[in-house]
Amino acid sequence: MDKRSHIPWEEDCYIDLQSTNHKTGPQKEKEVSWLQKHQPALECLVYSSVLEGVVSHMKKAGLLTHSEAGLVQKAASLPDRWHTLVELLSIKDPQGSKLQSFLVTSYPMEYQLISQYDTVVQQQRTVLLQRFREEAETPSHKSVNQSHQAEDSSSPPALLLIEGVSDLQQREHDFTQLSVTRGAGPLYGRPLGLDKLLLPLTRTSPAPRVCLTVGLAGSGKSRLVSHFARLWGLGQIHQEISLVLPVACWELGSCERLSADRLMRMLLPQGSECVTVTSAYKTLLVIDGLEELRSPLDFAEAPATCDPKREVPVADLITNIVRGNLLPGAMLWLLCRPGVGARVPAGLVDRVTEVPPLTPMEIRQLLRTHRLTHARAEEIIWAHLDAQTPLMVLCTAPTTCGLIMDTLLRALDAGLEDRQLPQSLTEVYVHYCWPLREESEWMRNSVRKQLATLGKLAFYSLLRGRHAHTESEARAYGLELPPPPGSLGCRVLRREAGVCGSGAVCVWRFTHLSLQEFLAAVFYYLSARRGMFDLFSESSVSWPRIGFLSHYRAALQRADQSHAAAQKNSQSHATANLQLFLRFLTGLLSPATADTVSGALGLGRDEHAAHRVAVATALQAAVTGLGGGTVSMRCVSLVACLAEMRQGELLRSVEEDLIGCGLRGRLTASACAVLAYLLQVSPACADDTNLSMCLDHGALKRLLPQLLYISKLRLESNEFKDDAMELLGSLLSAKDCHIQSLSLADNLVTSKGAKPLSRALLVNRTLTTLDLRGNTIGPKGAKSLAEALKMNQALVTLNLQNNHIEDEGARALAELLQTNRKLSCLNLQKNNLSADGVRRIAESLKKNQTLQELNMSGNQLGDVGAVALAQALTVNHTLSSLRLQSSSVSDRGVAALTQALCSNHGLITLILRENSVGVDGAKAIAKALQKNHTLQELDLTANLLHDDGVTAIGKAVKVNRALTSLHLQWNFMKVNAAQALAQSLLSNTHLQLLDLQENALGDDGVISLATALKTNSSLSVLYLQGVSMGKAGAVALAEALMINQTLHTLDLRGNSIGMVGAKALSSALKTNRGLRRLNLQENALGMDGAIFIATALKGNHQLTYINLQGNGIGESGAKVVSEHIRAEAPECVVDI
Repeated sequence: MDKRSHIPWEEDCYIDLQSTNHKTGPQKEKEVSWLQKHQPALECLVYSSVLEGVVSHMKKAGLLTHSEAGLVQKAASLPDRWHTLVELLSIKDPQGSKLQSFLVTSYPMEYQLISQYDTVVQQQRTVLLQRFREEAETPSHKSVNQSHQAEDSSSPPALLLIEGVSDLQQREHDFTQLSVTRGAGPLYGRPLGLDKLLLPLTRTSPAPRVCLTVGLAGSGKSRLVSHFARLWGLGQIHQEISLVLPVACWELGSCERLSADRLMRMLLPQGSECVTVTSAYKTLLVIDGLEELRSPLDFAEAPATCDPKREVPVADLITNIVRGNLLPGAMLWLLCRPGVGARVPAGLVDRVTEVPPLTPMEIRQLLRTHRLTHARAEEIIWAHLDAQTPLMVLCTAPTTCGLIMDTLLRALDAGLEDRQLPQSLTEVYVHYCWPLREESEWMRNSVRKQLATLGKLAFYSLLRGRHAHTESEARAYGLELPPPPGSLGCRVLRREAGVCGSGAVCVWRFTHLSLQEFLAAVFYYLSARRGMFDLFSESSVSWPRIGFLSHYRAALQRADQSHAAAQKNSQSHATANLQLFLRFLTGLLSPATADTVSGALGLGRDEHAAHRVAVATALQAAVTGLGGGTVSMRCVSLVACLAEMRQGELLRSVEEDLIGCGLRGRLTASACAVLAYLLQVSPACADDTNLSMCLDHGALKRLLPQLLYISKLRLESNEFKDDAMELLGSLLSAKDCHIQSLSLADNLVTSKGAKPLSRALLVNRTLTTLDLRGNTIGPKGAKSLAEALKMNQALVTLNLQNNHIEDEGARALAELLQTNRKLSCLNLQKNNLSADGVRRIAESLKKNQTLQELNMSGNQLGDVGAVALAQALTVNHTLSSLRLQSSSVSDRGVAALTQALCSNHGLITLILRENSVGVDGAKAIAKALQKNHTLQELDLTANLLHDDGVTAIGKAVKVNRALTSLHLQWNFMKVNAAQALAQSLLSNTHLQLLDLQENALGDDGVISLATALKTNSSLSVLYLQGVSMGKAGAVALAEALMINQTLHTLDLRGNSIGMVGAKALSSALKTNRGLRRLNLQENALGMDGAIFIATALKGNHQLTYINLQGNGIGESGAKVVSEHIRAEAPECVVDI
C-alpha cells in the first residue's frame, strides 16, 4: 500500500513492549544500514515530539538545511514526515549513525522500541501464519471461501457496510431471520472489502476505532478472522497496523477474572512477556464470538476501570476495552451474532458490517465443487432447491449450505428418487445423522447410544447458551473424544484449537448451531417417551410429567417463554431461543421421517403415529384458538410446526384462496397466521405478494408486522379507507421496513389518508414505487405528498392516476419537480387538469433533469397545454416518455410538439392516440421524423390522418432510422396509405411493430404489404385486424410467410379469409419457422379451414399461440380441432 494512503495514527495508539530477556544477539549484517533496517519502525512508531527533537538536532549537526526541515514539516501526516526525513538523511548519513546515537542518548525508551519492532512484528506474523494456515477443508468450505473472493486469491472477501442491527436481528432466532427475509441480507448494505475495513471512508473522516461485524451462525465470521490474519501476515492488507491480536471468546472462558495486562500477555508472542499499555505499536485487537462469553455484556451495569493491572470479570473487561477505559489506543474488531451485537451501544461503535449471504449463483457454484457421482446430480439438486423455498433460503448461509448439499448428494447416492429427497431442515438432518438404514441390531443400538449421548450434551448446553465444550465437559456426558472414524460424532462434531498463548487449549463444537438444536430435539424425544419429570430441569426436582404429549406441551410452553423474553429485549445471555428446537421436535413426527426415526430411536410405527396424531391435534387446536391480535412470530412458528409434520390441509386451502384472490371474508385469526407463514415460504409470494381483494381493516391490522419484510406488496381493491392508511403509514415508517413497491390502487383513500402516507415518506428510505391510482386524494392529498417528496430521496415512481388532484395539486407537484432529484416516473392521467395545470408542470420540466416518464393522458390540456409541453421539450432532454392520450390535442398542438422534436434528442416514446390530429398534423409529424433520430415509439391511434396524412408519414418512415413501433389504428386510411407504408418497408430496416387495425385497406392494400414482407427483415409484429381483407389478401400473406422468417406475431382478426385463405396459410405454416403467434378469430374459416390450420401444425412446432374462435366450427368441431392441435403441437396454446 502506498504510504500516503495509510491512516494517520494517533500518538497514544500503541502498547509498550519491554522484553525482560533482551538479547544482544548476533551483530547486524554489514550490508544493511541501521537506517534502512529500521525505516519502517521509524515511520510507524515515533511521536511528533521525538520528530521535532530529531529535526532540531539534525539541523544543528548540519545534516539538514532549513529548507529541508521545512519539507519535513509540510508533509501531511506523521508517517509521511518521518518518511521524508529518512529519505533526506539517507543521502548525508547513509548508515544513520548520527540519528542512532542521538536516539540512544536522548530517547532511550523509543530507541529500544525501534530496535525491537522488526523482531516482534515479524514474530507475530509468523505465529499468525502458522495458526491460521490453510487447513484441509471440505469441498463446501473451499467453495464458500472461493465464492466470496475475486479471481485474485489475495483479494479479501467483501463485507456489507450497514447502519446498525435491525429489530428483527435483535429479537428473533437466526433461522427466523433467514426465513422472514428469504435470505436477502440487509437492505442498505454496501460492499466493503477486508482491505478497507479499518480505513476512513472519506478523506476527511477519521479511521474507526471500534468495528462491529455481525453474522448469523455459520455465516463464516471466524473464517473472516482467519483470512484477515493470513492476509495481514503475508503483508497484503493493512500494513499500517503493527500488531494483529485475535482471540476467540470461548478461550477466555477458563478465566473467571482477567486484566488488560494479562490479556495482552496471552495474545502476544513469546519473548514479550513484560507488557505495559502505554503508546507503542499500532494494534488491532480482534474479539471473535461475543455470544460465547460465560456472562453477557452489560454496558449499563459493568463498573468502569482504567487500571490495566486490575482483574475483573471477562465481560466487564471487554466492556471497558470497548468503552476506551482500557487499551484506549488499540483498534477493536468485534465479531458476533446480531442479537449480541445489538447489546453494544451504537455510540461506541464507529463502523458496523455484516457478513453477506450467498447469492444463488454462489450456491450453484458451491454445488459444482462437490464430488458429483450421480449423472444428473447437479440438475436434480438444483431443481429440488428451486422448488423447496425454505431449503434454498437456508443455503444462503455457507455452513448450512454445505450440510444440505452433502445430505442431498448422499441421498441421491443411496438411491432416493427426486420426490423422496428431504424437503425440510429436519428431514435433511435426519438423513445427515443416520444416512443409511443399518440392518444389524448391534449397529442400530450403537447409533441410538450415540444419539442419546450427543443429544444430551446438545440439549443441556443449548439451555445454558453454550456452544463450545471442553473435552472434560464433553466426556462428562459420555462422549468418546476424539470421535472414532465413521461414527456419528465424527460427522457432527469438530475440534477447534485456541490462538492464545501456545494454542494448546481446544474445544469441541457442533458443526452448526442448528445441528446442535436438532440433536437436542432428538434427545428430548427419546427421553420424553419414558420421562416422568420435567426434562428442562437437569438436576432439580420438578412436577411429574407423564406421557409424550405432556412433555411436548412443556417444550411448547418453554419455547413461548423464551420468545416472549426476546421480544422484551430482556433475554438472558444463558437463555436459549427454542423456536427452532421446537420445530425440529415437531418435524421428527413427520410421516416423511417415520421409518428412519422409528428405526433409529427404537420406536414402533404405531407409537410414532400416535405421537404424531396427538401433537397435530394439539397444534391445530392452538392455531385455531389464536386470538384476534396481531400475528406474531410465535403464531407463525405454530403454523411452521404443522408444516413440518406435513399437516398441510389448512395451508393448502389458504394458499389456493391467496392465488385465486378468494380470501376476502375468510381471514380469521388462524387464517391470518397461515397467511403470514405463506408470505415467507410460498412461491406465490416470492417476487410479487398480491393481497388484492383479500383484506379488510381488521385483517390488515393483524398482519401488519408480517408485511414489513415484503419487497413488492399489492393491496389493490381492498376498500381501504383513511384509517387503514394510518396503519400503513406506521408500517412504512418502521426501521425494518423492506417494502420497495406498494400498490394501493382502487381503494377509498382521501386527502385525510394521504397525510399518514406523506408523513411516512419523510422517514422511509426503501419505497421506490407508490401506486395510488383510482383513489380520491384530491388537491390536498397531492400537496401532502409533494411536500414529503421534497425531503424523500427514495421514491422513483408515483402513480396518481384518477385522483382528482386538479390544477391546485398539479401546481404543488410542479414545485416538487423543480427540486426533487429522484422521481423518474409520474402518472397524472385523468386528474381534471386544465391547460393551466399542465403549463405549471411544463415550466418545472425546464429545470428538472431526472423525470423520465410523464403521463398526462385524459386531461383537457388542449393545444395550449401541448404548446407548453413542446416549449419544455426544447430545453429538457431527460424526459424519454410523454403520454397525451385523449388530451384534446389538434394540429396546432401537434405542430408545436413536432417542432420541438426536431431539436429534442431525449424523447423515445410519444403517445398521441385518441386526439384530433388531422392531415396537417400528420405532415408536421412526418417532417419531424425526417430530422429526429431518437423517437422509437409513436402512437397515433384513433386520429384523423386519412390517406394523405399516413402517406406523408410513410414517406418519412422510409428514411427514418430510429422508429421501431408505429400505431395507426382507426385513422380512416385506405389502399393508397397502405401502399406508401409498403414502399417504406422495402428500405426501412428498423421498424419492428406496425399496427394498422380497423382501417379499410382491402385486399389491394394487404397485397402491397405482403409484397414488402418478402423483402423486409426487421418487422416482427403486424396487426391487421378488421382491414377488410379477403381471400386474395390472405393468399398474398401466405406467400410472403413462405419467404419471411422474422415476423413472429400476425393478427388477422375480423377479416374474411375463409377456407381458401386458411388453406393458403396452412401451406405457409408447414415451411415457416419464424411465426410464434397467429390470430385468425372471426374469419369464416369453417370446419374445413380449421382442419387445414390444425394439420399444418404437425410440422410446425415454433407456433406457441393460435386463436380460432368465432369461425363457425361448433362445439364438437372445436373439440376435435383442439385435441388434434394439442396432439401435434403440445407446446401451442389454442383458443377455440
